[in-house]
Amino acid sequence: MCVAALFFVASLRAQEEERKDAEGCKDSPLITRFPGSIINSCDNKEYDQADLPWKDGGTKHVEGEYHYWDIATRPGTSEIQVYRNFQTAIKNAGFTIDYTMSPDQIVAHKGSTWVFIDSRGDYYYQTIVTEKEMKQEVTADTSSLSDDINKSGHVAVYGIRFETGKAAILPDSESVLGEIVKLLQQNPDLKLRVEGHTDNQGNAAANQSLSEKRAQAVVAWLTAHGVEAGRLTAKGLGQTKPVEDNSTEDGRAKNRRVELVKQ
Repeated sequence: MCVAALFFVASLRAQEEERKDAEGCKDSPLITRFPGSIINSCDNKEYDQADLPWKDGGTKHVEGEYHYWDIATRPGTSEIQVYRNFQTAIKNAGFTIDYTMSPDQIVAHKGSTWVFIDSRGDYYYQTIVTEKEMKQEVTADTSSLSDDINKSGHVAVYGIRFETGKAAILPDSESVLGEIVKLLQQNPDLKLRVEGHTDNQGNAAANQSLSEKRAQAVVAWLTAHGVEAGRLTAKGLGQTKPVEDNSTEDGRAKNRRVELVKQ
């Protein structure tokens, strides 16, 4: 074989090696990739959130089992080509298409599973979220709450959960709220400001309003369970007081919190 031919074969092999999927990444069982594509990167979380583009310039907030792919298409692929292929495939799979922005974006759902395709021609992003309730794994007891308040004058409480995008307290929060009631019963002179905090996802004004309503909901629950209303105040701080980096899910999770502040 001549030198030129050897060089050509070596070049093809190098291109094939360069177009390997990122380590640990594989296709979704729900939707196959665009033919000839490779996975640049992926992200899989037991529980995360996504804000999907929605009607009238809004967003659809979903939380649950989360999967994300950054996928490079084969050379010469156009945005509309990727868009039309996924539009047909998603329909044929029984999904309802809820939002489109041709030739870039498709949002669809089937049951509790949401799919978001964001096409750029040479590459596209694919997000799949299956909505579910988060398993509560962090708890707070009266002793730890009391210790933190005595040390620093405030404590972050992560076991109080709300309906997505709302101020309705979920039932599995009651054990943690009960510990706050005990804290106040054991410290009759203690007065608390209940603060609501959010991450920076979505609209800042909406986050501010939501944090206020959630703080008020916690105060309402505590007073309904025997705490004197005069010992509690509510304040929403929205996304203005992050305690961690909002660019990571772990950071955002810590920023979504209720804080108790000694008055």
